Amino acid sequence: MIAIVQSCYIPWKGFFDLIACADEFILYDDMQYTRRDWRNRNLIKTAQGLSWLTVPVRVKGKYFQSIRDTEIDGHDWQEKHWKTICQNYRRAPYFSEISKILEPLYLGRRYDLLSDLNRTLIEAICPLLGIFTPIKWSWDYHLVDGKTERLVDLCLQAGGTDYTSGPAAREYIDKSLFDQAGVDLHYFDYSNYPKYPQLWGEFEHGVTVLDLLFNCGSGAAEYMKFPSSRISINS
Repeated sequence: MIAIVQSCYIPWKGFFDLIACADEFILYDDMQYTRRDWRNRNLIKTAQGLSWLTVPVRVKGKYFQSIRDTEIDGHDWQEKHWKTICQNYRRAPYFSEISKILEPLYLGRRYDLLSDLNRTLIEAICPLLGIFTPIKWSWDYHLVDGKTERLVDLCLQAGGTDYTSGPAAREYIDKSLFDQAGVDLHYFDYSNYPKYPQLWGEFEHGVTVLDLLFNCGSGAAEYMKFPSSRISINS
């Protein structure tokens, strides 16, 4: 099972379930950077409601650069993001435990490229959720032209016989190309996640996975779809 997705900044729990269902997960960061997307920002819960944490980036022209070439604009944001996270989650039951792992990544390192930041945080979070799927860059492989053609070819190069995609990709994926290559196409089902104990009012599913980790610690996996994630995908 192969999954191929652009990297995101401290992604939501569904992103990590997609990693968990795969035998290999490919970060698709040779794709075009998109403004006001999940590539460089995510949501946290606060006493005042949902709030964005946004990594400042340098953009060229009309955003024709790839995600992998997108540079981070300065380093001041790191301390600000960590301070904001601390202010809003220090009362969470597992904040002290999880923060020991995350704080050095915010305060003890510097990042120049968005892709490197995202991958560093994703790879640090995966073990906290019991996920040990190998992660690669798309440019670790030969890249062919064509939206669907490239996905199919990446699957074949990685030795995959199944490809799992997020449901939004139904709009552009040409299933016939997967069929011709003998690769079974599946779409991940992000519905029916259980609620977990959460700070600050009405429950919100669409926030960074840090919210789940701070509130549930080692029990976070109980509120995700793995290890049953392999049977929660739909063709």
